[in-house]
Amino acid sequence: MPEITKIVVTGGPCGGKTTALASIRQAFSRLGYRVITVPEPATEFKSNGVLPWECSSDEEYQRCQMEVQITREHCFERAARGMDCDKVLIVCDRGMLDNKHYMTEDEFARVIKDLGYTEIELRDSYDAVFHLVTAAKGAEEFYTNDNNSARHETLEEAAAMDDDFIAAWTGHPHLRVIDNSTDFEGKMRRLIREISYVLGELVPYEIERKYLIEYPDVVWLESQPSCRRVKIVQHYLKSNEGNEIRIRCCSEDKGKGHSYSLTEKSLKDGKKYLVRRQHLTKREYRNLLSQADPHCRPLKRTRYCLMYDGQYFEIDLYPQWTDRAVAKIELSSEEEEVRFPPQITVIREITGDPEYRNAYLAKCAKKKQ
Repeated sequence: MPEITKIVVTGGPCGGKTTALASIRQAFSRLGYRVITVPEPATEFKSNGVLPWECSSDEEYQRCQMEVQITREHCFERAARGMDCDKVLIVCDRGMLDNKHYMTEDEFARVIKDLGYTEIELRDSYDAVFHLVTAAKGAEEFYTNDNNSARHETLEEAAAMDDDFIAAWTGHPHLRVIDNSTDFEGKMRRLIREISYVLGELVPYEIERKYLIEYPDVVWLESQPSCRRVKIVQHYLKSNEGNEIRIRCCSEDKGKGHSYSLTEKSLKDGKKYLVRRQHLTKREYRNLLSQADPHCRPLKRTRYCLMYDGQYFEIDLYPQWTDRAVAKIELSSEEEEVRFPPQITVIREITGDPEYRNAYLAKCAKKKQ
């Protein structure tokens, strides 16, 4: 069976999504991937006469659209599993959580419950999410409705939609935002590079920066529309020297469900080389608990995922600390500047400091029992 990676390409109006899908197919087909594109149902619905304002309600229209979307994704994945190739890249033209923009919280919750899912299950079913920022934010002179008959938003409306889509996906462990800091060709190159990082094609390790910060203002964090709180329980499994295998359970408040994952990394010269990453069922997760490293304690923390100035921060609050926390960010290049919000006070950078690695903290917690 081939190795399958499923990603979402999303973004605000006039962000370059159509061109991006073609660029992804061309770039990764050359690298030996079978590239499968899952089309956006909304465009298909409208072009074939199914219009939101002619349905019984907006909620009913979105329900029909989401049923088609999730069924199509599952069918494409099933087809991919039977293909005679080594690796498949499934590219979804928008994902299930994009529908949140068009619905109230209650409407969205009702629809996904009827479909048999929780919000976290849907969000984390994708391996990565790539958001292309609308031209209405930073490239206003290129914003146009002329190339899409379904697009009618003003600059202000497009920028607001863009923010909504980012907020919908905030909390995903691999959300990347591709802004308009370069020309359009540069934007496409950055997108291809970011996907390559996730696939391990460009470089075999993460460019990650970690910082020790003062304990943040939780009230301020929770007031930000682009911030999401996630509770994490992480177990380290028995592994060979030089390898690190952990399983993780993530949950959110308000009954949004759980997601389970396994990540294996090889540690060389202080850098993490991704070996594999996969989603787990609840049963698989529970079965793997029997392989937990007896020298490590389950590591619990509350993570705040914050989008700020186009950068995606993960701020971890550990129960044993009341005066400090750890902020992490993954960069697209060694030269990229980290732009902290003014409400975050950095004590010092701890990238590569072994005493702040989660595996070390788990062992320390075990010793203190």
